[in-house]
Amino acid sequence: MSALVAQAISTRRLDLLPLLVEHAEEMAAVLSDPALYTFTGGTPDTPQALRSRYERMTAGSPDPAVSWLNWVIRLRDEGRLTGTVQATVSPSAVAEIAWVVGTPWQGRGIATEAARGLVDWLSRQPVHTVIAHIHPEHRASAAVATAAGLTPTDEWHEGEIRWQRSLRR
Repeated sequence: MSALVAQAISTRRLDLLPLLVEHAEEMAAVLSDPALYTFTGGTPDTPQALRSRYERMTAGSPDPAVSWLNWVIRLRDEGRLTGTVQATVSPSAVAEIAWVVGTPWQGRGIATEAARGLVDWLSRQPVHTVIAHIHPEHRASAAVATAAGLTPTDEWHEGEIRWQRSLRR
């Protein structure tokens, strides 16, 4: 499988835009609430640290067989960034996805709409399975995964439950 490249994805209210280093300053503000890291660990990045991280992410995986796909979520009506979605696609055609939406925009269905848009896009790529790892107490992320068609499995990874969806061709 050749490397995939993130492309712009539009949903009813959102534009998922391929990540650029230039997004770091606005995204540092979006991701600044320490509560966002309750289940994942860590702390908010400074704009400079996020810029360095985005430089590494946009450079791509050091393994050419693995595709790192990253988007920022732009809420069209407000004309601002509200979070991110990502997918790491392995040579075995499995995409591991994740999402995060800044605290001020939570509870508005943005993560659900973005995750659905991402999974829909992945279904048109050479990907046969989508997975996500979700902390067992993170009910909001479990709801997003469910809405995107993923179901929990009996598998655990680093304290999180593996959720999965097979993509039919």
